[in-house]
Amino acid sequence: EQITEQPIQQLIAQLDDAGMLEGPTFEALRDKVREQFDSSDVLPPAASADFADALVMQELGEEATDEQKKAMGPQKLADQLDSFMDEAMKKAEDPAFDTLPRAVIAPHLDYGRGWLNYAHTYARLRVADRPDRVIILGTNHFGQGTGVVGCDKGYETPLGTCQADSEFLDTLKSKLGSENAEKLMAHRFDHEREHSIELHIPWIQHVFRNPDSGDYPKVLGILVHDPVRNNGESYDGNGLGIDPFVEALKATIAEMPGKTLLVSSADLSHIGKAFGDQHSFLGDDEQAKETRDRVLKHDQEMIDLIKQAKADELITSMSWQQNPTRWCSIGNLVVTMRATDADEVKVLHYAAAGDQQGMALVSSMAGAIF
Repeated sequence: EQITEQPIQQLIAQLDDAGMLEGPTFEALRDKVREQFDSSDVLPPAASADFADALVMQELGEEATDEQKKAMGPQKLADQLDSFMDEAMKKAEDPAFDTLPRAVIAPHLDYGRGWLNYAHTYARLRVADRPDRVIILGTNHFGQGTGVVGCDKGYETPLGTCQADSEFLDTLKSKLGSENAEKLMAHRFDHEREHSIELHIPWIQHVFRNPDSGDYPKVLGILVHDPVRNNGESYDGNGLGIDPFVEALKATIAEMPGKTLLVSSADLSHIGKAFGDQHSFLGDDEQAKETRDRVLKHDQEMIDLIKQAKADELITSMSWQQNPTRWCSIGNLVVTMRATDADEVKVLHYAAAGDQQGMALVSSMAGAIF
């Protein structure tokens, strides 16, 4: 049957009304969102609030009210984080760090799939020195930035608010110089609902809360692009590249008073039909087994490079192999190793988690740099 002009025009009109086509409607919606973004010093909770709400509904049922979620959510969330950490450390030979690491590695998976590696990292920090600030290096999942993207906002979760470390950001921008500082902040809106930053905030709040004042460390969220695509330069040459960012970050950490903790918010392999694979990773058939073995082998080979802090070799190897299992956080892993001048990375745990339908399997790790 021939498609006529009228239904196409109707579809275009509907898409335009929804702001899904570039044009005046889209631009008006975009400008409104950006105005709201810049009107507050703190980004509102998203993924962390959804998780806390789900915990309340587990007890009270789907009919739980917003008031009940707000009242019960913080304690439910704190209790669940404690439960995660206690479970992860049951058989751990080294359940606590003696001193605060310079950097740690943990996932940005949802807690349901990633809790074990979050817990293997943050549980060991419960008795370590409290940092004065935490710099979270995340992955830009949905934004428009083509290079490193900064943000001048703090973060709110059901547990409270972490203020942005504006002094650290100002110093970082000074070290970058005016042109690169402008590039860093040009796409700050990419941080709106960016889960690779937000999902670490409750752990930071719960583990590092000052017992006397109740204060939390200041934070700064920064998204790092993939260095495999253009050897560390921004994708289009207009964004902030990794090399100048690392140089400025190192200089800022050295100059700032107090203790700085870097967090590499890193997920590794992504496989399954949700990512375009034709075959399931579930089952006992030869193809499913081969898929799982391939992911495990590749992950372990790349993690061996991370153990040795061979950031350049990680990029080279991923580039040569064309990132066959879709690691998504090579950028923040590389920046973390380079910014700390790491000689080695202590791997604390590795895990892969998938859904029961075989649609998606994502691997991650827990690690630390001293």
